[in-house]
Amino acid sequence: MTKFIQNFEKKVKETIQKYKLANKKEKIIVACSGGKDSTTTLYLLKKFGYNIEALIIDLHIGEWSKKNLENIKSFCKELGVKLHVIDMKKELGKDIHKLKTRKVCFICGINKRWLLNKKSRELGAKKVAMGHNLDDEAESILMNLFRGNIEFGLNSGPKVLMSAKEKKFVQRIRPLFFLLNKDVKKYSQDMKLPILHQLCPHSKYSYRRQIRTLLNKLSLEDSKVKSKIVKWFMEKQPELREKYASKDSVNYCEKCGEPCRNVICKKCELMTYIK
Repeated sequence: MTKFIQNFEKKVKETIQKYKLANKKEKIIVACSGGKDSTTTLYLLKKFGYNIEALIIDLHIGEWSKKNLENIKSFCKELGVKLHVIDMKKELGKDIHKLKTRKVCFICGINKRWLLNKKSRELGAKKVAMGHNLDDEAESILMNLFRGNIEFGLNSGPKVLMSAKEKKFVQRIRPLFFLLNKDVKKYSQDMKLPILHQLCPHSKYSYRRQIRTLLNKLSLEDSKVKSKIVKWFMEKQPELREKYASKDSVNYCEKCGEPCRNVICKKCELMTYIK
């Protein structure tokens, strides 16, 4: 085992322990996409001895989805991990990826989060492990800031904060939270994990892609700019939570019954406009 692999795995373990992300008795669903981040998360949680099952949402995006699904199925079989495949088209009754709109990533993201929370709860999971890394978090902070919605990230972190009374939210954890994207990529390649190193065909239209390009350019001047952004935001969170406390109340969607911020959740609101 190389020094890089040792240090990478040590950092993931330290994040899990320091932020009390999980214990080995509770059931954890690992949200899989077939990409390097979620596959690395799946592999490490299994290696560390956690009680995990995997879940992938089949997005029906041609060969890209088929290859990712094949990789996850074979890898879960190799690891001895139970895999749940959720068909987005069947669940929603609509194929959102045939929409001729540049907002398809936004629509897809909302529906994936809705399905992930609902299905993980139905499967009896106490936590959902996400593959988000440091780059992802820095991007999200800037996206919310530039859109004037900085309060949207006030509960984010290695462990997404939630009300103890809220039983319909399955808590999300992010073991790779402090790892850079390039280091996750190197680890996955060094470990020869079965990964399709190809972005979703729709992602070229996403706002996140634009922010990612900006951050990568800034990183050429300051290699620590991403970690500085995340550190700054984490330090500001207590103040922001106090300021926006009134906006953080939980309601239940009048249409689907799932938890949301408004009378109707974003998923149900969006689906009424999709024919």
